[in-house]
Amino acid sequence: MEDSVSEIRVDPWLGTMVHVVASRQNRPNLPSAGCPFCVGGLEAPEPYTVKSIANRWPPMPSERCEVVMYTSDHDARLATLPATQLSALIDLWAQRTEALGARHDVDYVLIFENSGREVGATIDHPHGQIYAFDHVPDRPARRLAAGWKPDPTTDRLIVQRDGWAATVPSSSPYPLAIEIAPIERVPDLVSMNVEQRAGFGVILQDVLSRIERLHDGPTPTMMWFNQRPTVIATRARDVDGYADAWFNVEIVSPWRAPGVMRYIAAAEVATGEYFIPVVPEQLASRLRDASR
Repeated sequence: MEDSVSEIRVDPWLGTMVHVVASRQNRPNLPSAGCPFCVGGLEAPEPYTVKSIANRWPPMPSERCEVVMYTSDHDARLATLPATQLSALIDLWAQRTEALGARHDVDYVLIFENSGREVGATIDHPHGQIYAFDHVPDRPARRLAAGWKPDPTTDRLIVQRDGWAATVPSSSPYPLAIEIAPIERVPDLVSMNVEQRAGFGVILQDVLSRIERLHDGPTPTMMWFNQRPTVIATRARDVDGYADAWFNVEIVSPWRAPGVMRYIAAAEVATGEYFIPVVPEQLASRLRDASR
């Protein structure tokens, strides 16, 4: 296949979907000359507050992959953004969800972040990405079909504030995993009012700050937003729980202790069954204690 071609293949036995994108083999790991996201850099020639751009190395065609720069401050982190900056970022996430989701070739908008080189971030400047899928991927589809809703178990509750709650899930394959969701159902970012978006920003930074205090500093994390598919309403009305989607955010880290990676072993990959050394209830207790 040519380097510019993206091809979707499906494992004939497991149904696993794989995007074969030969062009990404040439993607640079780290910038060779300065930060492209700093003002004056390749992607930000002019000053900006928040900004979304087309991904130069998209894993999917038709401009369905974007990069979101959180701030022009290279040394900032999502956990430390000022309130006005965070508000602008959440509004941008919602705007791009709405714009991409309005396309007839987009069924699902995924907002996500890899933070830290340990989880594959190739640029240190605070940023995330957006992938707009032409289908609903398997994992969110299964969560929707199962009717996902916030876990009411109090011994794994970390914090509840401003209409939002953060909880440690009972059975994650990651040694550190947190779910954030509104207490009252909201399907997606676009549907949130000003107060709900403000509350989301507060608890998101609260959780990220607790993770940093637990690990004595910046921690490698992966984060993604689960929200209602953007499939045209006439097609999605009665499909596998789409109408009852409950917006939530998952944040995970491969660290099982400060600076100590938890590696997935061959037996886990082979079986899809995981062996976690961290007790979720104990993790929740430590995160509760890691308040400001």
